[in-house]
Amino acid sequence: MSDLAPMARFGRRVASDLRDVTTDLGALDSAGFWAVAVDFEGRTVCARFGDVRDGPAPDPGGWRGPAAESWTSSMDRDTYQAGVRAIRDRIATGEVYQVNLCRVLTAPLGAGRAPHAHDIDALGAVLARGNPAPYAGTVRLPAHGVEIATASPELFLRRTGAGVESGPIKGTARTAAGFLPKDRAENVMIVDLVRNDLGRVCATGTVTVPALCAVEPHPGLVHLVSTVRGELRPDAGWPELFAAAFPPGSVTGAPKSSALRAIAELETAPRGPYCGAVGWVDADRKTAELAVGIRTFWIDRTVPGAPVLRFGTGAGITWGSDPAGEWAETELKAARLLAVASGEPPGDREAGGAGTGGRTAAGHRTMGRMQS
Repeated sequence: MSDLAPMARFGRRVASDLRDVTTDLGALDSAGFWAVAVDFEGRTVCARFGDVRDGPAPDPGGWRGPAAESWTSSMDRDTYQAGVRAIRDRIATGEVYQVNLCRVLTAPLGAGRAPHAHDIDALGAVLARGNPAPYAGTVRLPAHGVEIATASPELFLRRTGAGVESGPIKGTARTAAGFLPKDRAENVMIVDLVRNDLGRVCATGTVTVPALCAVEPHPGLVHLVSTVRGELRPDAGWPELFAAAFPPGSVTGAPKSSALRAIAELETAPRGPYCGAVGWVDADRKTAELAVGIRTFWIDRTVPGAPVLRFGTGAGITWGSDPAGEWAETELKAARLLAVASGEPPGDREAGGAGTGGRTAAGHRTMGRMQS
């Protein structure tokens, strides 16, 4: 276990002086400033900090990432493409309309290094320089098995008083001209799912869609992003909101229950923090901002020997999906960030479609590309 002090960082806001840790989402309706990390599988850690202030960015030079060639995948190309075909079969029978199919990439971190060489906060600083993101954040709670750095572009939940907002992303391309008809169809489908999720805890008639399929640029790619808003009912707190909206619809599929069954049967590794939720809640001011845990790294120290760094990537599968194209999308969503975390210039990978630097579980070198 790392001996680094507990902390959390969201933008310039730095939280320290850990006061309390709980798995109870109801605590977020009490008082204080909380950092929140919820795994896709539901493991929840809410940490209340006593000191929250603006602070300087950490030194990114403290991070020593894994070797670029050491990344391996929980699914190789053939297995992933077979999963895409299996989802299309389920769509053909009417079981599901869309499923987000993901894989987890893993690389060992060097053993015997000083603790600061594996500081997730320093990795967060590296990501902030190499891949700035609107919902970037770091949560470091070593004693509780939480060391997460996210460069997430996607808003899961924002709260201001009773107002709640979600910003689902569906549709990824190198440029706006690269979007396919299936990208917009997928986005609209997930927007409908998110509307239904929020409608379970929002006052009747308050759920709206102020923006649909807006093109949003990010380093190395563009996304289609929509906005869904509502007003929470007086009896709906954080436990009720999570029960209605988690896991995020953009990283599960529709219908959500059927998509979750497909994910459990087809994916070969737990997602962990990837596709979960990470962010902050200020219970005193009744404000919050939680990201969907995509473009997210986490340190796993439970593996015998040296700790490992993990990262997830995936794509939304519909009837119009091409298996090779969906594999390529997962690569696009991973290439830049794997390069940044491994200390390589990301531009080379993006420009020429160079490899992500890793090899799949079957030993095939992965080809450049990075999301959800």
